[in-house]
Amino acid sequence: MNYTEAKTAFSRLFSHEMNDAQMREFLLSMKLDESTSVDALAAAASVMRSHAISLPIAKELKPKLLDVVGTGGDKIGSFNISSTVALLCSAAGAYVAKHGSRSVTSKSGSADMFEALGVRLDLSIEQSASLLEETGFCFMFAQNHHPAMKFIMPVRKSISEKTVFNVLGPLTNPAGVQKTMLGVFDKSFVPKIAQALRMNESTSALVVSSAEGMDEVSISDITYAARLKGKDIKEFEIDPQVFGIKRVPLEAIKGADAKENAQILHNIFNNQAQPAQRDIVLINAACSLMVEGMARDIQDGLEIARETLLSLKAKEKLDEIIKVSKKL
Repeated sequence: MNYTEAKTAFSRLFSHEMNDAQMREFLLSMKLDESTSVDALAAAASVMRSHAISLPIAKELKPKLLDVVGTGGDKIGSFNISSTVALLCSAAGAYVAKHGSRSVTSKSGSADMFEALGVRLDLSIEQSASLLEETGFCFMFAQNHHPAMKFIMPVRKSISEKTVFNVLGPLTNPAGVQKTMLGVFDKSFVPKIAQALRMNESTSALVVSSAEGMDEVSISDITYAARLKGKDIKEFEIDPQVFGIKRVPLEAIKGADAKENAQILHNIFNNQAQPAQRDIVLINAACSLMVEGMARDIQDGLEIARETLLSLKAKEKLDEIIKVSKKL
């Protein structure tokens, strides 16, 4: 199925032109494995985003926006690294439009932790846009932006196999972000997702998957990466030891429920965390700041991220976001 054929099929799906049996048959044909094509990923993401309720923000702000997001599904059980990184990047000066939902494969999804931190999740879409413009950060609760998924989800949940929907969320940010730090649970999808982002007009991205199958940059092993910059894609490996970060066992970055993960974030932002918890946030933030354009490279990003933590700017930014979200 080429791009045009896939786009036509996904348009029928999202326009509710298929009955349940047809939806099930189509989704089963869109299994997520080595045969999944870049055309299918790009077409599905393009159609899903076109059916989303977009974030109403100023046109000049859109090219500045960054998302830091993982597909989930890695079964590592880490704390909410991407969400912690997203807040840290905002504190460093980035405009972060974070897209996420409640837990699917872990004890705490991004929405669960933001709720535990005290960030309001019941904001209207217009209030979320105001929060972004005022503080440089907002969390977009996926269920508020993708109404077409309401009739697709029951059928999707009846299918045990992974389908393209297992990786679509990070590709369908409703703010139309053009800069994305994206983690995926299987390294075989790293170049494919980078290519799909390029097809859908992303200007800067880093797609990562660690050797252990983690949807973040790991500090336990090497991480496979694909860097999209303009129209060019370069594949490489990230070794934390090259940047002076000590390798540690995966257990060192394990999380728990939303309340405990929120406490880990507070510890990191108050410079009281375990070194491994701090370091995995720092290297992922460094990569994200490189994607944003604030950092020349990962090493430069590390220095910016470290200074943002040490100066307590991250703690102050979180306090500001919570205060403004409650005021709106």
